[in-house]
Amino acid sequence: MDTQKATRPPSPVGIKYFLLVFLISIFLFGRILWPFWSILILSFLLTNLFRPIYIFLSRKLPESASSVLTCLLIIAIVFIPLIYFILALTDEALNLYNWGRDSRVALRLQLFIQESPLILQLQEQLRELGFEFNPSQISDSFSYLAKKGGMLLYSQASAWAANTLQFLFLFFFMILIIFFLLIDQPKLIDYMIKISPLPEDENHILIEKFQEIANAILKGNGICGLIQGILGGAVFSILALNSPLLWGAIMAILAFLPIFGVGLVMVPTSLILLLSDRTGAGIFLFIFYIILSFSMEYLVKPKMVGTQVEMHTLLVFLSIIGGLSVYGVLGIIYGPLIITAFLTLSDIYLKRYEQYVKLL
Repeated sequence: MDTQKATRPPSPVGIKYFLLVFLISIFLFGRILWPFWSILILSFLLTNLFRPIYIFLSRKLPESASSVLTCLLIIAIVFIPLIYFILALTDEALNLYNWGRDSRVALRLQLFIQESPLILQLQEQLRELGFEFNPSQISDSFSYLAKKGGMLLYSQASAWAANTLQFLFLFFFMILIIFFLLIDQPKLIDYMIKISPLPEDENHILIEKFQEIANAILKGNGICGLIQGILGGAVFSILALNSPLLWGAIMAILAFLPIFGVGLVMVPTSLILLLSDRTGAGIFLFIFYIILSFSMEYLVKPKMVGTQVEMHTLLVFLSIIGGLSVYGVLGIIYGPLIITAFLTLSDIYLKRYEQYVKLL
């Protein structure tokens, strides 16, 4: 008798009540995890990146030992350089502010514009149309951007350095999450697929797409951006330019952007070197930029990422810019992930659900 009651199908009211309670529990569960949302996403991404190393180690060692060694490798590769970078970035950002305030490059740029026949001709044409163009506006804008950019970076780096204890706590909390994810990630994915109301194949499509875009972000854009930032900073140091570490970090971030990339720094710097009577250095830096961009975009990145991830260049650009404006630096990761989720769900909708929605 008890067995028959236990196997009896639930009533419609019982189903609705259970779904309501279940949705409330999901909402409360999400609120509990919300403060750690960024850490959880980064943990999943780093787990996917270093999981091949964990799998290799687990063939010869126990799971816990393999996970510990992998986490130690993450600390050595990510944490120690990051601490050094934050401390060094504070000084170089302040130097950039002082350089933008005191540099004579802006004055040389203004003199170059004033003496250029093309600029003078452009001024006359604009004056005939009722527009007044003053060369000092460019130099003033250049100095303003350098000062504001330097002060913004200095304030951010100083805040990170001042909150060292909080940073240490969050990082080692992330390492703890990664330790368990390396061991239990397959079980977690299987559990999420089981409780998902979507068909199993659609769940696998979503998970595969997220893994592909995470692979593209960290391996393709992340590692290639890091390489470009290091090489760009090294060239800046060789050419005796100001703040090579800072500009290398900026180039590593800009490398995420398609079309423009590190050219947003290297091309204007080449122009500035030419205006500063360093013609050889300016030409060398421009040629170096062409070689670096071409090799990364057409040789290194395709081999690391492959051709699995297909997203329109404009959409990649908008996802990164939009992600930066909404989520800050982590928007470089969040933006493409959100766009990927939307595109994948849109594709599933068009293939399987569109005809049913039209009947509603």
